[in-house]
Amino acid sequence: MSQEYRGTVFVEIKEQQLIPSESDGWVSPQIQLPLLADQLILSWNVIMPLQTGITLEIRAFCHDHWTSYYTVAHWTQSPQRFPRQSVAGQYDSDGTMDTDILRLNRPASKAQLRLTYRGVTPPHWTFLALCATDTQASFNELPPCSEAWGQELVVPAKTQLGWEEGAGWCSPTSTAMVLAHWAHKLQRPDLVYEVPEVAAAVYDPTWHGTGNWPFNTAFAGAHAGIRAYVSRFSDIYELEQWILAGVPPIVSVSYDLLKGKPEAHDAGHLMVCIGFTKTGDPIFNDPYYRPEQGEMCRRVFPRSNFLRAWNHSHKTVYLIYPQDHPIPEDRLHHWASPNTG
Repeated sequence: MSQEYRGTVFVEIKEQQLIPSESDGWVSPQIQLPLLADQLILSWNVIMPLQTGITLEIRAFCHDHWTSYYTVAHWTQSPQRFPRQSVAGQYDSDGTMDTDILRLNRPASKAQLRLTYRGVTPPHWTFLALCATDTQASFNELPPCSEAWGQELVVPAKTQLGWEEGAGWCSPTSTAMVLAHWAHKLQRPDLVYEVPEVAAAVYDPTWHGTGNWPFNTAFAGAHAGIRAYVSRFSDIYELEQWILAGVPPIVSVSYDLLKGKPEAHDAGHLMVCIGFTKTGDPIFNDPYYRPEQGEMCRRVFPRSNFLRAWNHSHKTVYLIYPQDHPIPEDRLHHWASPNTG
């Protein structure tokens, strides 16, 4: 079963599928997972009234019972009034809510969401999805999508360095670069942000940082007409497909492994994949560079190094693009349906 989906399946939950609950909120239907998953990642795009806060929770059916609900996030555009943070200390015999990943001790065959809001006006869900991963799955590499070799997208360069606390801002800097890319393409100045603005909007005080994956995509996906979410691929072939579609994915890697070190001792790094050389090595906008020292944002890394480094996150990506933009055919069930609204 895992082989069919190559370790990951991406499942959308439509707003009309949500069932109103007795409290101020909704529950999803029970979501049958096409594979047995030991990790779950939730993504959401929501139009939030300023005086509203939401809580997103998830539970899983593991072997013969439902787990308790784990809180994925408190989310709001008004952090002065409602919390915007993950919740620490959530672990039991079934699993651990590790900031943005629900790690299960036994694989799940089903999942269910619970969404609660506080405030006068309810939010409007524009996109809600679950990425489920069997981290033990193994599969052969796909043939490369060599049509993408020699293709390179023009994505504005931004650095995470030079700002106070910016050394840890690879995720919001990458998010800002991709939004700036679409700002230019769509003539949308509302998508242009300075790096500190994005860092402030995605900061997770519980995690004490800006690297919470779905916080970054939720921020991007709060803009009209923009779809943004976290998923996982199974092969670099899929990155090549997205480059051909004109969409620059953000990838999560081990910086140590990317640089050819034998082991990963870093906390992870986010970069924007902007294309491939004529020989198939991936090209990135790497936010960790010092322009004042003549360093460049554009960097090329050996394909073999990248694959080892990307495997460290189980090939995690952020996908941020206009919801009406043509996207690749989803043969492996790893991303959203086209033209969802």
